[in-house]
Amino acid sequence: MTRLTALVGIVTISFSAIFVRFADVSPITAAFFRGAYAVPVLLIAMLFVTDTRSRRERLLAFAAGGLLAVDLVLWHTAIIHIGAGLSTVVANSQVLWVGLLAWIFFRERPSAIAFAVVPVVLIGIALIGGIGSSDAYGSNPSRGALLALGAGLTYTGFLLVLRNANKRLAPTPGPLLDASAGAAVGSLLLSPLDADFSFAFTWPAHGWLLLLGTLIQVFGWLLITKALPRLPALDTSVMLLLQPALTVVWARIIFTESLAPLQWTGVGLVMVGILTASLMGTVRKAPDPEPPLAPVG
Repeated sequence: MTRLTALVGIVTISFSAIFVRFADVSPITAAFFRGAYAVPVLLIAMLFVTDTRSRRERLLAFAAGGLLAVDLVLWHTAIIHIGAGLSTVVANSQVLWVGLLAWIFFRERPSAIAFAVVPVVLIGIALIGGIGSSDAYGSNPSRGALLALGAGLTYTGFLLVLRNANKRLAPTPGPLLDASAGAAVGSLLLSPLDADFSFAFTWPAHGWLLLLGTLIQVFGWLLITKALPRLPALDTSVMLLLQPALTVVWARIIFTESLAPLQWTGVGLVMVGILTASLMGTVRKAPDPEPPLAPVG
């Protein structure tokens, strides 16, 4: 049952970038409404759980949401430049950066595999960004790849801060509520950078944004954060690969995102890096459990 729960959650969030493309709103608008539409649903969910977290823990989870806002804005912008599929693959390289950022900020020693795999993945990202390809997919592949890489790094920071905000492993709706609210507020703070940011309700754009906030941010994430920590390492690793792989498939079918051969090679290298890092770990003897390996979605 746990595997099925995780599978349903992964398949659900694999449509995240697809919904963003369908909504066709500015990156910060999409990020804001993802958090804003999630908050009332999560408030209802909180009626059925007991949240014993301290005020400090809640504020820390809210701050993590600010990092999530930056991650979403970078990712949504990358989607414009390089498409839904490739941007999701690159952003999900976040599994690799956990060990390196934990080393910088928390003095947790990264494993040897973290150092070994990073160059391979960076080569893959360079190929995805169009190096060596005259027919690379995307309006600006190099910029899209860099933005998606930035999204992966920022998402890693989000996971690390959220881990420290939820060391007592409170019921998932609580931290997710605070992080979603933080993402909405963080998006508002970033909105002056987006000339196309708008509160205007338009259809069908807000139908897709509503799905993004409820189906992805609430339903998908609740299933994943509940199921993945309870699965064996191999199962978790496969699940982490499945989400970006599915997004590539949906993007190919729905939007005809046709990748150049070298970009496919880059996707393969990044996927191998994600699988290796998630199987073997990126932190060596960390004092606390590593942050939950939740895919970007």
